[in-house]
Amino acid sequence: MNPAVSNIVIMLVMMQLAKRLDFEDPDVLFYTRAAYVSCQLVAFAIYFIVRAKINAKNDLTTLKYVEPANPLSGDAEPKAVVTTVKEYDLQQVNTQVKGMFTGLAMMAFMHLYMKYTNPLFMQLISTVKSALESNIVKIHLFGAPASGDLKRPFKAAPGFMDALTGAGAVKTDKQSIEEAEVSGAGGIKED
Repeated sequence: MNPAVSNIVIMLVMMQLAKRLDFEDPDVLFYTRAAYVSCQLVAFAIYFIVRAKINAKNDLTTLKYVEPANPLSGDAEPKAVVTTVKEYDLQQVNTQVKGMFTGLAMMAFMHLYMKYTNPLFMQLISTVKSALESNIVKIHLFGAPASGDLKRPFKAAPGFMDALTGAGAVKTDKQSIEEAEVSGAGGIKED
């Protein structure tokens, strides 16, 4: 099933369940909080296991690609990136974990400061679901081959800001890599 469609289905089901719960009841509130924290811990455990598998595999194969220019950050030219598969995979795990922390901060603000409990319930399983659907988890936890949609560097879904800034996709063709290495600060190894 398409992840976007399954997200909508899950949200609709969770909305119907949330209507039936009395969040004013201290027991319901406690169990909702406990379930939310448990799901976050499960997602962290998934990423911890994936990180351990990446380090154990220690794949030092060179990976070259060109990141598109991002006018919002001051980049005028595309940037050549030379890294290893291990470093790239660890970077992907770090990006996923940072996204989790952002979600946690938003939920903490909405629940603790604004006293909303409904979003806490709605987001119960979405973190675990997104962790299980991430490319890096599919490769290292489920053993999917790194080909097709799972080929590194991963293709990101085009976002709203990409359309506004005109940023393109990551390029892996030989000509784009050579052009980026010749111009600007190409070929600099990412730390």
